[in-house]
Amino acid sequence: MKLMHLSDLHIGKRLNEVNLIEDQAYILDQIITLAGTIAPDGILLAGDIYDKSMPSSEAIRLFDDFLSKIAQLKIPCFVISGNHDSPERIAFGSSIMAGQNIFMSKVFNGKIEPVSLTDAFGEVMIYMLPFIKPAHVKAFHEGANIESYEEALSQVIESLTLDQSKRNVLVMHQFITGKGTAVDRSDSESISVGGSDNIDVSVFKAFDYVALGHLHKPHSIGRETVRYAGSPLKYSFSETQHIKSVTLITLNEKGSILIDALPLVPKRDLRKIKGPIDALLSKERYRDTNLEDYIHVTLTDESEILDAIGRMRQVYPNIMSIDFENNRSRTLSNKTGADSLDDKTDLELFSEFYALQNNEVLCEEKLAIVRDLLEKLGEEQR
Repeated sequence: MKLMHLSDLHIGKRLNEVNLIEDQAYILDQIITLAGTIAPDGILLAGDIYDKSMPSSEAIRLFDDFLSKIAQLKIPCFVISGNHDSPERIAFGSSIMAGQNIFMSKVFNGKIEPVSLTDAFGEVMIYMLPFIKPAHVKAFHEGANIESYEEALSQVIESLTLDQSKRNVLVMHQFITGKGTAVDRSDSESISVGGSDNIDVSVFKAFDYVALGHLHKPHSIGRETVRYAGSPLKYSFSETQHIKSVTLITLNEKGSILIDALPLVPKRDLRKIKGPIDALLSKERYRDTNLEDYIHVTLTDESEILDAIGRMRQVYPNIMSIDFENNRSRTLSNKTGADSLDDKTDLELFSEFYALQNNEVLCEEKLAIVRDLLEKLGEEQR
């Protein structure tokens, strides 16, 4: 049996105020093409369908189109809610959609009813667990000692009656860690203070495969068959080195699982470039690159550059951010780090920020404008 595992679509996401809906539509069509070619026996979608619990109408339309195309291919699809989703919105219409083999996770009610798929080796039981917090589980286990995420998930798993003669697959959206496994979280992922959402991988030892969502880099945790599919697109500049993919798992007889990563190619990549402005604008530098990519620029020029972002956008139209790395910025950075912020006025802090972003100091005219605005804000707060 072949199952496609993906997660963290984050439909409707904006990055640096850029609407990524066109890029998301492009990559979802690519996933549909893959599904049509491979003809998997099921698709596992492990949460964070939307980027917000109240998604935009265009985000809802895009996901509706995606599910409709999967239904037309007659591929069973298993969808759970993630921490970015509203579980009630994901659950809406689940009973009707199940008739089209589109299985949407219901709001957690203390129970998980598996869906059975069958191949030549027997049954594969698909368990769908939406993102949950300790309080969600505690409500259904009165008297149980449930304070941490790990205790909550342990309680849920222990309450299941797993038939170990069958192949059991769990689809979930949580932060799983393993001994000796480095955690590689990106800027676009939600992070709990102190790592309070950590759950050790040993909790899920009864499952043959655990299809995870939450972390955006494709990788396994603890053992090869506990795996994050990762997001299909890069959603922060900390993800520029990620190779995005769809995970394809092949379940043979019990105990035999093959895992492959099927690379995804975005319409526009997310990448960083660095160097002097003249070098970055030379044809030799950008000749074999996609100029439509989303770019973060670091300029290393020591001299002042007038309208740096305007000049760069003549070649790279989709620049998202720009900063400077030179002797002036390093000196200012060291000074800012050494001084206490409490000792600086709002005007001084704004002036330093402006200098870091623009590689030039505020002129007297601009200083006067900022000073006037800060004074008006202070009067309104009083």
